[in-house]
Amino acid sequence: MMKMSGGVTSCCVALLLALTSVSAVQKLKSINGLKKINFGTSVPKHSLVLLHWFANTVEIDSDNDIWLNFDPNCEDYGLHHYRNDERMLNQLPRGYRYYTIGNLLEDTSEQLPAYVRNPPSEYAGDNRDRIIFRVQDRGWRGLHRVDQVYITQHYDTSEHQGSRYDPDHTYQITTNLLRQIREFSVEEEQQSLSYLRHRYGRNIDDFQVNDIRDEWGDLVCLGLLLFIVIEEKYSSNQRNNRSENDRRPEDNIRWENNSPEDTRLEINNGSEDNIRWEINNGSENTVCECPCNWLVICCIVLFILALIILLCIYFLKR
Repeated sequence: MMKMSGGVTSCCVALLLALTSVSAVQKLKSINGLKKINFGTSVPKHSLVLLHWFANTVEIDSDNDIWLNFDPNCEDYGLHHYRNDERMLNQLPRGYRYYTIGNLLEDTSEQLPAYVRNPPSEYAGDNRDRIIFRVQDRGWRGLHRVDQVYITQHYDTSEHQGSRYDPDHTYQITTNLLRQIREFSVEEEQQSLSYLRHRYGRNIDDFQVNDIRDEWGDLVCLGLLLFIVIEEKYSSNQRNNRSENDRRPEDNIRWENNSPEDTRLEINNGSEDNIRWEINNGSENTVCECPCNWLVICCIVLFILALIILLCIYFLKR
């Protein structure tokens, strides 16, 4: 009885550890999920460049199965087996293997396109980012089906963890996300920039698109993807900060008193809301234009009413 109880306990502990290791890896289902990753701070920007290449290299069929168009056992693209010694990922079922790809120091990494090996310096990284995928050891009709894809990275050398991967910055990539990234292909049949911008990056204006086109040339779709995922939120914040800084009090209120008979007050609150009062005693008409929001008007009215009530209370007490 004691042996059976011990066996059950051991199985429960093993199952708990397995579930814990699986749940620790965050799953990214769309480009919106990618936007939540801190690329450039905790995650190398180059990992997104590598993921773009991988998504546009594999084949995805109508059943959402992912197929390699190269033999992983030939160690193309700097690829090699990953043994999962640290148990960061699921334990392998029989007949499956993990592979890791992206080591730019391997001789066979020369097969990677130039934009992956030598991207702009801002996206170069330090050769820590990798893609791990799980594949059936024996492919169907010579093809190899991939059923799990991850982006990960080695620990920084300052963390003294050797060549281990960092589980806190390992993310599982779904087939849907790979499909979305494939829309940013740099091949001849590219999606239009206007379509990609309106679908994934609504905050990008025409000037920014032109800048991306000038910087990336034929790789403009890749540049747009990087901007949408990494740069868009920062440029949006900077644009909002500039807008707020431009609204200084001294710029928003202007008094004009050109003569004793002419008094004018202009309040300009941004580009949309403004109040303009013109009082001209020398003419027959008094003009008052208030194309402002109702909230401002209500606040002014409430303030005047409160002032009248306070004055009435004051005089009644006297």
